[in-house]
Amino acid sequence: MIRKYITEKRSWLLLLAVLQLIIIFVAYIDSAIPLLPVLYIVLLNTMLCLAFVYLRYSRETRFYRSLASWDQIYELQAVLDPGSPMERLVHEAVSAQTDRYKRESSVNVGLLESEKDELLAWIHEVKTPLTAMQLMIERLPDETLQRQMMYEWLRIHHLLDQQLHQKRIPFIRNDLFIEKVGLAPILNKEIRALKSWCISKRIGFDVELEAETVLTDGKWLAFMLRQLLTNAVKYSEASDIVIRSREEGGHVVLVIEDSGQGMDPRDLPRIYDKGFTSSRFRQEGAATGMGLYLTRQVAEPLQIRLHAASVLGQGSVFTLTFPRENDFQRLTGM
Repeated sequence: MIRKYITEKRSWLLLLAVLQLIIIFVAYIDSAIPLLPVLYIVLLNTMLCLAFVYLRYSRETRFYRSLASWDQIYELQAVLDPGSPMERLVHEAVSAQTDRYKRESSVNVGLLESEKDELLAWIHEVKTPLTAMQLMIERLPDETLQRQMMYEWLRIHHLLDQQLHQKRIPFIRNDLFIEKVGLAPILNKEIRALKSWCISKRIGFDVELEAETVLTDGKWLAFMLRQLLTNAVKYSEASDIVIRSREEGGHVVLVIEDSGQGMDPRDLPRIYDKGFTSSRFRQEGAATGMGLYLTRQVAEPLQIRLHAASVLGQGSVFTLTFPRENDFQRLTGM
């Protein structure tokens, strides 16, 4: 700050320095004026000017220091009251700009909320014809055509479900209901939803649940498992997906293992990034890069530790470690 202050006052300091040099120069060329007393006066003037600058520095920069440390939120309480006309001018300009940003922000938030509500309403409306379409597909006499159309129906349903939950995730903490949930009913429901797809790809499920209940929110856990199982089926062919649960140190651990195509080791640190698609499947266009991102977003408020391991060409393993009951003490009031 002191460097900026000196730069700001540079012209005045140069003016004072030039005036002192002029006095010395006049005393030097005019023999009638004694040089030594003039040098003494110039020295006193310089010391007085330095003391004046030092004292004014803290006073004149106090307002700007508070402005520099302002955390850029829409409140100006942290900024000190202006003490000079120029400071008042700056304060008024910042206040006017802040008020304008508040108004614009309020309008934008309203528009986003309206857009979100319209999108959620649209998704719910689309679900009705999708359900009717599913019933019509199930009545098709051609089994091959039925499986193909059911697969496409499932993709549409999955994408709509992702979009619906993506809009709800920012408010997930207001929607949590933590209780003891059975793993088997949720897994069975999600596996049944993938049945036609699994049959066409000759994929089976090997489920063994030593630990049958977990402490979590059933609706959001179902969404997480839907993303993981869908990925496992998408990148597997003619193999079994193994699902195991066990208790480990008071935590329930759920493991989902497939024998699919696996992931490149260089991709593993980025698989939870929004929009990231594997370098191997980038050209296929089927991946949206949202499934695992949304899974991680849901896992954090549920306090579920998510771990991924994969060997290229051999498959992937996703491990979900659920919290203990005392880990949720601060969330039970939600």
